[in-house]
Amino acid sequence: MKRHGQHPEKQLSALQLKQKLSPGRYTDGSGLYLIVDASGAKRWMLRVVVQGRRRDIGLGGVSLVGLAEARETAGSLRKIAREGGDPLSIRRESRKLTPTFALAAEMVHAEHEVTWKNAKHAQQWINTLKQYAFPLIGDYRVDTIDTPAVLRVLSPIWLKKPETARRVRQRIGTILDWAKAAGYRTGDNPIDGIAKGLPKQGEGKKHFATIPFSDVPAFVEKLKCSNSGDMAKWAFEFLILTSCRTSEVLNAKWIEIDSKLWTVPAERMKAKREHRVPLSDRCLEILKAANAISKNPGYVFTGASGDRPLSNMVFLAILKRMKIRTTAHGFRSSFRDWAAEETSFPREVAEMALAHTITNKVEAAYRRGDLLEKRREMMQHWSNFVTSSGHKE
Repeated sequence: MKRHGQHPEKQLSALQLKQKLSPGRYTDGSGLYLIVDASGAKRWMLRVVVQGRRRDIGLGGVSLVGLAEARETAGSLRKIAREGGDPLSIRRESRKLTPTFALAAEMVHAEHEVTWKNAKHAQQWINTLKQYAFPLIGDYRVDTIDTPAVLRVLSPIWLKKPETARRVRQRIGTILDWAKAAGYRTGDNPIDGIAKGLPKQGEGKKHFATIPFSDVPAFVEKLKCSNSGDMAKWAFEFLILTSCRTSEVLNAKWIEIDSKLWTVPAERMKAKREHRVPLSDRCLEILKAANAISKNPGYVFTGASGDRPLSNMVFLAILKRMKIRTTAHGFRSSFRDWAAEETSFPREVAEMALAHTITNKVEAAYRRGDLLEKRREMMQHWSNFVTSSGHKE
């Protein structure tokens, strides 16, 4: 490894830390070094003689430990060494070494990642924490996190996204168990008693708006075997596969479909903007089947009379017959949770698939495309998942 800036009087500047530096070791004087790895990551290292032996002590990454803090910590450790003490053992006991929740999560993720066979699951394990936990408790030291802090994370999503919330709860618990085993905290894990502060999931009519995405394949299999009419079943499956709204699907016209693309006109969209929907292989199979029995050259999914689209109550009737307490619209939430939990597709791709309005005005001004090809890949993955009745979590 190359060495840079070896003059003993030369010190690093805050500006240098922000610059892109070549891999190597940069001295700040008195044994304190900035290490730049081949990946570009920057970290602090203190070289000091401890009880007659030279020791290298890591002080943390630059993103967590600034220049002033690194110098202050290095000075304290050098003083301990000069007085014959062991700065490493004292530092381990120091409360300054207790990691934040975010850092602890990254450490636990790194330790477990090698044992996970599914790379996407490994990535989503940390992504859900980054999305829901880090903004609220990421900067908290793990020894300060209590039940109210965990409640602040879970309460906003406990009923809206029950499956995601349960996974976040489990992952927070894993991190805090690790922190206790590592000696960073004592006492009970606040996750153990968290249920007392949360409402029971699944109670009340409004809580049945959706089903966990893991149950969607089984639902589709049950739908195919139900005693509803073929056209109604195809329309419902088409709705699930495209993640579109009920009215958009029921009023779909053959003229809107071109090869593997369905273009929903602006007047039928909630946001009043044309929406292009990439069609998966299963969607094309459904359209072929519907076309074979359709009596209307206009609408795709027609009712018994053949001259009008299916009733807007058809999906509710199917669910009632199947005795499943959810809504057709709820499958859009199931899709969104699946995209966040089980894939590495960027958030904006899933949001575009749902035709959600971009609330950030600046982002909306610069977003010109509709990410069609990325969405095509994602919707085929969703179709593969939904139509796989043998799926296991």
